[in-house]
Amino acid sequence: MSDSKSGPPEIDVGYVASLARLELTDEETAQFQKQLGDILAFVDTLSSLEVEGVDPTAHPAPVIDCFREDEAGQGLAREQFLRNAPDTAMDQVRVPKVVDS
Repeated sequence: MSDSKSGPPEIDVGYVASLARLELTDEETAQFQKQLGDILAFVDTLSSLEVEGVDPTAHPAPVIDCFREDEAGQGLAREQFLRNAPDTAMDQVRVPKVVDS
């Protein structure tokens, strides 16, 4: 990444892909490099905007009542819960294995 103030920074997509352990073809690397450059150039245009006197915001529109109060309620009895489960064993819900050992 360069620190040039004349334009957007240059990010080496191949290097970032290797850090993420992604295997990209040369064509994919070139395509993503161009797309990333276009995105960074667009973002760089934002630095030319006059924002003097504009208050910083976290959301473009007001966020009102986005959370409800957390209230404890009556849960299901063990028998009801297990009756709705697709598979059970030893009074527990049995689920498919998701981690290989």
